[in-house]
Amino acid sequence: MSDKKIVFLDVDGTIVTYDNVLPASAARAIREARANGHRVLMCTGRSKGEVQPELEELGFDGMLGGNGAYVEVEGRVVMHRLVTSEQCRRIVDWCHERGLAFYLESNTGLFASENFREAGRAAVLAYQLGEGEPVPADAGVEDVFPLLRYGCELYRDDVNKVSFALTSYQDYLDARRDFPDMKVGTWGGVDERALFGDLGPAGVDKAVAVRAAVEAIGADMADTIAFGDAKVDIPMLEACAVGVAMGSGGPEIRAMADFVTAGVDEDGLWKAFCHLGLVGE
Repeated sequence: MSDKKIVFLDVDGTIVTYDNVLPASAARAIREARANGHRVLMCTGRSKGEVQPELEELGFDGMLGGNGAYVEVEGRVVMHRLVTSEQCRRIVDWCHERGLAFYLESNTGLFASENFREAGRAAVLAYQLGEGEPVPADAGVEDVFPLLRYGCELYRDDVNKVSFALTSYQDYLDARRDFPDMKVGTWGGVDERALFGDLGPAGVDKAVAVRAAVEAIGADMADTIAFGDAKVDIPMLEACAVGVAMGSGGPEIRAMADFVTAGVDEDGLWKAFCHLGLVGE
């Protein structure tokens, strides 16, 4: 076991709030931990095409994206599991047939369906604001997902996963029935409501990605620490030696974590980094 740790951080709800605010204390925690010789990697549902510059500027040691489909360590790609072009075509046609708003998540960008700006607005704003919060009349999809691109080719071979706005929970159940060859999930922000469904390659999750990254680094799983706030992060916390849940996270991950810190907007990352000795007080 080493005194230098490998820290895996979920992004939304862990590093940034669900309306994409990066607390200054979180940025400080990441920078100081790396200055102290610890490795810090993102482990997120996002693809490279949706990482904003202020996150990149923090200087991570790697990125695990697409909920485990993509692993990059110190500039080297060590794993990349893509949605096949045939699967992508089936998903696009399926969403079009049902009238569902969707977007394709790729390392080269986020490619939205023709109707996403209008049909996806309610789900996007519910994701940002949380249950019961009033929706500003002038709020739009771009306020939350500014990197979406419209009018692009949707039959693609570079897709990590696909997200679609649920019109009801039945859309998710139908996706599980219609895509047995894929991993099907839901996501929904701070309260983990099922606002979106997503489809990605079978057989990958954040734990698989973490193990691939640690092997590529040549390190030991005994030196790993994982941070997250949602059910999708639980495999990562289980795989790592220490699992930390954000206080703003869901009840399932808080119940299984080794340690629960404060919320993302309450300096939770900084407080946990201090508690674990990654940075000085």
